[in-house]
Amino acid sequence: MPTAEQHGIKAHSDGPIVPVQTRSERFKSYDVTDFAPVTGREAEWRFSPVSRLTDLTGAPLDGSPYAVQATDAADISVEWVGRDDARIGTAGFPEERASANAWTGFEKALAITVAGEGRRELTVVRSGLGSAPRAAHTIIEAKPFSNAVVILQSTGDARLSENVEIIVGESANLTVVSLQEWDDTAVHLASHFASIGRDAKLKHVVVSLGGGIVRVNPSVHLAGAGSDIEALGLYFADAGQHLEQQVYINHDAPHSRSRVTYKGALQGEGARTVWIGDVLIGRAATGTDSYEQNRNLVLTEGTRADSVPNLEIETGDIQGAGHASATGRFDDEQLFYLQARGIPEGEARRLVVRGFLAEIVQQIGSPALEERLHQAIEDELRGTEGE
Repeated sequence: MPTAEQHGIKAHSDGPIVPVQTRSERFKSYDVTDFAPVTGREAEWRFSPVSRLTDLTGAPLDGSPYAVQATDAADISVEWVGRDDARIGTAGFPEERASANAWTGFEKALAITVAGEGRRELTVVRSGLGSAPRAAHTIIEAKPFSNAVVILQSTGDARLSENVEIIVGESANLTVVSLQEWDDTAVHLASHFASIGRDAKLKHVVVSLGGGIVRVNPSVHLAGAGSDIEALGLYFADAGQHLEQQVYINHDAPHSRSRVTYKGALQGEGARTVWIGDVLIGRAATGTDSYEQNRNLVLTEGTRADSVPNLEIETGDIQGAGHASATGRFDDEQLFYLQARGIPEGEARRLVVRGFLAEIVQQIGSPALEERLHQAIEDELRGTEGE
């Protein structure tokens, strides 16, 4: 496996030595012993319930392979590979202790390799990982000029910390959907690292509906000229759920493009969501076109949504860059309009929420999955009303 030094990353046993508020300068290492124990005061952990995560951030993890089910798809292979696979470490490195703990602990990586220019779809399902703390590592590689949708579906119980590396070759077009439908007791911490080549496009979609604590943090490196990332997120937090996502987009090549859109709904006492969006436009990233936004819809009392967009620009020669964030309740005018046309209040509220979240669902690009997610959102809404 590549060493940190090979990638220009130096290990420091004392932890970060640069300002933690600057995302591009955070300390990185694949070795958990290079990170100090998590206290909750760190920038990357300040919104998380760290006292409930100590087994995943500090204790040894079971890194053995687990059972997966994969659909058949032409020109896509799914296999377990050793830690010496040359692709491991090429998309990114951990920036925090849970990710480093998973990197230190995994025995084999699940490798998904996409070839061929015809568009195809693969679904990989894992379920019932159990209540023991686990580590996992996944590699998704899209060969040059390939085209595919890869859906990673997680169900059942788990206490899991994992890393997912996504490597998008020149002129490839890849969609990766990370679908969290865990049981209510599950805890899932994930770091996704993506490297996008010249004229390549990645659509990265995070859908978090189930789980007690779910934290999925995508980090995207726009490494090639003309590279493109569309980062989408959908989450629905019920009572007691903590759903978190920290997105980092690193524009490191000229004429790269990024669009980040995350939307979520919250209902029930103690429902909590966190979204942090960091965008860096580097000195060499001339002609960059970037925009990020996060929208939250609060359905009941007793919820909390934290939304923090950040933008760091190192060159003025860009097409445009911006960010937006909004958290609010139902629009009374929308409800009045629907009720004035004979629609009962409960159904009117469901229509507003479905319309709010449909923007994300409809962009996934998998008709079967989109239909299932529309139904899952409907089930969430009806469950609140006890229907």
